[in-house]
Amino acid sequence: MDPLLGIKVLAFDAYGTLFDVHSVVQLAEKMFPGKGLLLSQLWRTKQIEYMFIRSLMGKYIPHDQNTELALKYAMQFLGLSGGDQERKELMKAYEVLSPFGDVKHALEKLGHVKKSILSVGTPALIKSLVNHADLAHFFDELFSVDEVKIYKPHPLTYQLVMDKFGVEKDQIAFITSNYFDVVGAKAFGFKVIWVNRNHIVPDELTLKPDIELNSIDQLPIIIQ
Repeated sequence: MDPLLGIKVLAFDAYGTLFDVHSVVQLAEKMFPGKGLLLSQLWRTKQIEYMFIRSLMGKYIPHDQNTELALKYAMQFLGLSGGDQERKELMKAYEVLSPFGDVKHALEKLGHVKKSILSVGTPALIKSLVNHADLAHFFDELFSVDEVKIYKPHPLTYQLVMDKFGVEKDQIAFITSNYFDVVGAKAFGFKVIWVNRNHIVPDELTLKPDIELNSIDQLPIIIQ
């Protein structure tokens, strides 16, 4: 695997890349036996759909609100008996999602390069995630789309990283597991690393990542 040369900044997506959005399944399954995984999957699907719809409408709301509305829909669609209390508990779990097992080990080996998170989460949500996982000390900056009031993959969101670090686009490597983020960051001009843990088929959106990995643990091999 050839290294990416000239990279000065790494920008990581958070949800689904560093943190497992489906780590809420255990709690959801406890609440709704036999429906936990289905609830988590539908919740995630509607969450992303709402992000895109709101961006197209120009009707941004913060990610915690967007996420709770998606959860409310998913519970209603599945005919689950829970109400406000169950939603509150699941939303609380969303604030402390578990990092993937390959994340910390990789970050420990990347001390020679600036590292950041660029997330759709609010500043409070991002801080909660990294603090709970004891990962905050690895990152130089935490960027939230809340600053520009539109969701990824809008170009304004990726511009946040450039404005802060003052480097060229091709000196930034963007790392994500979400393919909409792959094409968004690639269209913007970043070098893009796709973390395809589950070996999914890429979307037919013409743009492709520069490198595809099975695990973030492979990242130190290509960032030198």
